[in-house]
Amino acid sequence: MTLPPDDVLVAALRDGDSAAFASVLDAWSSSMLRLARSFVSTHASAEEVVQDTWLAVLNGLCGFEGRSAFKTWVYRILVNTAKKRGGREWRSIPWTSLLPKDEDHGPTVDPTRFQGADGAYPGHWRQFPAEWTSPEATALRGEVRTVISGVLGELPNRQRIVISLRDLDGQSSEEVCDLLQISAANQRVLLHRARAVVRERLAGYLATSTAGEGR
Repeated sequence: MTLPPDDVLVAALRDGDSAAFASVLDAWSSSMLRLARSFVSTHASAEEVVQDTWLAVLNGLCGFEGRSAFKTWVYRILVNTAKKRGGREWRSIPWTSLLPKDEDHGPTVDPTRFQGADGAYPGHWRQFPAEWTSPEATALRGEVRTVISGVLGELPNRQRIVISLRDLDGQSSEEVCDLLQISAANQRVLLHRARAVVRERLAGYLATSTAGEGR
């Protein structure tokens, strides 16, 4: 859903335009729920965070000065609300401590997939990934969506949040850095590592699926 420019949208919301509010709810609530769920213990709690966020947004519209994108402003309220609720659930910890210290280090692809020093081409793939037939048709399968959803659920918090904001919600790197208060370099590393895990899992699934179809 395409929303109007921020100035038009905010003006409509300030005027109590119910249609404008409904359009924003439809456009953002699902992604807000995913983001809130990363900070609190239950789905029901995440739903309450989203509800509290919208109430805070409506009550604070007069304070929006346009120094950031309206969506970024709304999501920042969401993150702050979710962190406070997480604290009440004894789950509040600093953003920089959400994961083990080695989250941003180490290989993004299993090293055993590459040739060692004794190989003909050290550092190169041992074998090329299996060819994926009809990728467009395969990508539409419900199984692929299930695999991706499962992988996202297994990712460390910061990786899951960043890849969700970038690849599912379509936010720019600048918006994500501003929202989460992280550096551009850190955002790139988190996104790269998350994408690598998803890509690796999908490669295994698609290779198995292709082999099964060839029988």
